Amino acid sequence: MTAIPPILLVGFGKMGGAMLAGWRERGLARSVAVDPMVPAAPGPEVVVVADAASIPAGFAPAAVVLAVKPQNAAETLPLYARYAGSAVMLSIMAGRTLAGMRTLLGEGAALVRAMPNTPAAVRQGVTVACPGPGVTTAQRALCDTLLAAIGSVAWVDDEGLLDPVTAVSGSGPAYVFLLAELMEQAAIEQGIPADLARKLARETVSGSGALLAASAEDAAVLRRNVTSPGGTTAAALGVLMEQAAMPDALSRAIAAATKRSRELAG
Repeated sequence: MTAIPPILLVGFGKMGGAMLAGWRERGLARSVAVDPMVPAAPGPEVVVVADAASIPAGFAPAAVVLAVKPQNAAETLPLYARYAGSAVMLSIMAGRTLAGMRTLLGEGAALVRAMPNTPAAVRQGVTVACPGPGVTTAQRALCDTLLAAIGSVAWVDDEGLLDPVTAVSGSGPAYVFLLAELMEQAAIEQGIPADLARKLARETVSGSGALLAASAEDAAVLRRNVTSPGGTTAAALGVLMEQAAMPDALSRAIAAATKRSRELAG
């Protein structure tokens, strides 16, 4: 397992915190996290400061991870431009393009844009990353190590793919949670006690995900395997697929999320 060199984490929210926890499990060197709320340090190897001006003098990170809200990029990124000449800048901000970030950090910045998702909190995330111009093999490998600490990693050369990636996997956990939520509500409507309804919905979703992950079969094949002709599942799917209602709704939802990701580029 590769140890993690000194990192500057800008933004200590849920995703930043999940990443930091993954790095610590892999042996994180003395690092710094920046957050205006100054949360408690997660361990002795992490110094938490309120702002860029409070970063200890002489601190030299191997990577700067930009985990702030994309709406705050214009005011935040220039504060860290001084590191762009020596560290790789790894952004997990939705929508913010490599070109747009270079205008804030300097044209010579080595930038990697990535989109992880919230299962990172249990090290089951999936991240797609795209390297910008000038990123070295060693810098890409470091970013891969940082992202692999929270799950699987895929790389693309076409940055334009990151907007639909954001819509599918970045936002995707919310779609799954909505399914569990609606299944629970529907179970209660059918007379199942609330605590059992929650258990059935959650464990059905998580168990199905585990089966999907363990199977080499396409999702469509797994769906057909559980759908007996004329049975209960077929009756339910007949409602969900009536006039392509569910496929159309999901397609439109992902298109809307993709559009919003592009709008966040500013």
